[in-house]
Amino acid sequence: MDVSRRVVLAAALGGLLAGCSDVGKSASPTTPALAPAAARPAPSEPNATHPSGPPTAAGPTREEIVARYGRQVPTSWGLEVPGSLSRLPTTGKVAALTFDACGGKGGGEYDRALIDFLHERSVPATLFVNSRWVDANSATLRQLAADPLFEIANHGTGHLPLSVSGRAAYGIPGTRDAGEVYDEISGNRAKLTELLGRPPRFFRSGTAYCDDVAAKIVTDLGERFASFHVNADGGATFNPEQVRKAMRDVRPGSVVIGHMNHPRGGTAAGIRLAVPELLQQGYTFVRLSDAPKS
Repeated sequence: MDVSRRVVLAAALGGLLAGCSDVGKSASPTTPALAPAAARPAPSEPNATHPSGPPTAAGPTREEIVARYGRQVPTSWGLEVPGSLSRLPTTGKVAALTFDACGGKGGGEYDRALIDFLHERSVPATLFVNSRWVDANSATLRQLAADPLFEIANHGTGHLPLSVSGRAAYGIPGTRDAGEVYDEISGNRAKLTELLGRPPRFFRSGTAYCDDVAAKIVTDLGERFASFHVNADGGATFNPEQVRKAMRDVRPGSVVIGHMNHPRGGTAAGIRLAVPELLQQGYTFVRLSDAPKS
């Protein structure tokens, strides 16, 4: 991880993606943690929230994923793991804006001012939506999905860090095994496929933390794990000038993360300041699906 990115992440420590979760964030991002047994179902057992059947789009079943990955031990964990996407394969002045909509308590709103600005400047973006946000904003989601400027991506079912061993990030317990990884991906994948008529191509977990085995499961289910290079809004905690300053770390190929579910935050105003500066420097923006191929 380069120095500029570490600085931005440090500024948001304990608050990274804070607008996305109603869970406490006192733990270290790499501290393993498990929720109390009574609070969550036993590993690998489907429940009403996480369907056990195959995803709407063709792909392996839950049982096949558990058989394939149930005994694999992860060797890496964090914001960047093998196979994840944080930089586009280009040396040109091309970057990708991505915005998360996380749902849950305090995270189910819609930043219309941000989307309106992207429209004004014809700037495309990839929008990662969580199942809880989808439930609260289905009509808005359909409008966004019909807009060629945007593509809709998968931000998970329960907004959990993606792990096969129960790793936690910022105090949020992650999925505990391959079965729960499947549930976290496929529950929202099926919801989005039903609403949009096509499956999403990219997945980002709650907190954006993942291990390498979980990233393989994402791939097997037809998506790619998307991380980021520039944290534009510190989990929707930055004021407009902080957003503007963070966006100065954009480099050729940067994947930028921000949030579109906190209209009273500084994201929209900061992006309004930063994007014209980058356009003046010669940058263009793409959806992740339209990024240059390596």
